Amino acid sequence: MSGIIDRPRSTAVDSGADREKKPREETETGSLMQGLIVDYAGVLDVDGEDVQRWQALFAALKDNEISTAILSNDPGGPEADAIREWEFRGHVDAVVLSGEAGVEKPEKAAFQAAADAIGMPLEECTMIDDDILNVRGAVEAGLVGILHTVFDRTVVEIQSLYGIEGEF
Repeated sequence: MSGIIDRPRSTAVDSGADREKKPREETETGSLMQGLIVDYAGVLDVDGEDVQRWQALFAALKDNEISTAILSNDPGGPEADAIREWEFRGHVDAVVLSGEAGVEKPEKAAFQAAADAIGMPLEECTMIDDDILNVRGAVEAGLVGILHTVFDRTVVEIQSLYGIEGEF
């Protein structure tokens, strides 16, 4: 993992109490990044500690009025309840499952369905995925794309794009 500084992991999760809102910077097109769309498999289906870190990050984004969604190529059905829990528990604003939406990543229509679910234009959204073809599809559709490898690297990019401070 070149380029990543390993730091000891704490069992404590940032509650958000000591974070302050920071004005977000404008994108190249002059608009603020307002939406974050995250894949589930390979990104959020991780061990308990990283789940808590993702949940704390989503809370910080929500505190800064950033809309969030999960976009998964999951077919849906009862087996997708673990994914839906992220919305039911208020961690994200929406969950879009390809099997229910009728489109899959990397099709532009899949990204559009997720952006629509959170009421944001594609150009104001970022897509995080562990599949480079999905990231490429997101970029071609007009989103900012981030290839997820490990939480510590992804969180730095999210913090930079959205002006979020804190330890996650």
